[in-house]
Amino acid sequence: MSRVSRPTRMNCPGLSRATSLSTWPLRLMTGAETPRTRRHQGKTVSVSWASSEGVGRSMRSNRGRDTLPELAVRRLLHQMGYRYRVDYAPVGGRRRADIVFTRQRVAIFVDGCFWHSCPIHGTRPRQNSTYWEPKLRRNVERDRETDETLERAGWTVLRFWEHEPPGIVVESIVETLQISKLPPGSP
Repeated sequence: MSRVSRPTRMNCPGLSRATSLSTWPLRLMTGAETPRTRRHQGKTVSVSWASSEGVGRSMRSNRGRDTLPELAVRRLLHQMGYRYRVDYAPVGGRRRADIVFTRQRVAIFVDGCFWHSCPIHGTRPRQNSTYWEPKLRRNVERDRETDETLERAGWTVLRFWEHEPPGIVVESIVETLQISKLPPGSP
């Protein structure tokens, strides 16, 4: 991937002297572009909000599903003969659980330490903290709201941190699944 440099009056003939260089992405936009993209040297290029190229690369590589800890847990469950839904919204909407057992009404989340503010491994970014602190706080609030919504709808919610050993996580899940199979009123 080639790096796109900031245009100057020398390398971008469409940039007139009256155009401010601080607003160049918006001034060069055509009708087919969005505020997150722009045309530069004949190509549509994404405009990133990231504070640096390294941060942008790191953010693009973050996955919303199929993370390594989640895959490890799923692999063990599958080897034990369990079948489940992946990246599924138990009650509809945008809130999706990582692993869902629909018949037993069990929703499982494998939360990342950074994104969900793990008390042991969660870190606070030093750069751009005015952006990150409210975002991470909102992630935790959204987790609690999701838990409450699912529990009100009759679901059992299990949350695990990415640093927890997959074997222990699977033991807890299996125990919950076995309890959920018992008829009401059983010990």
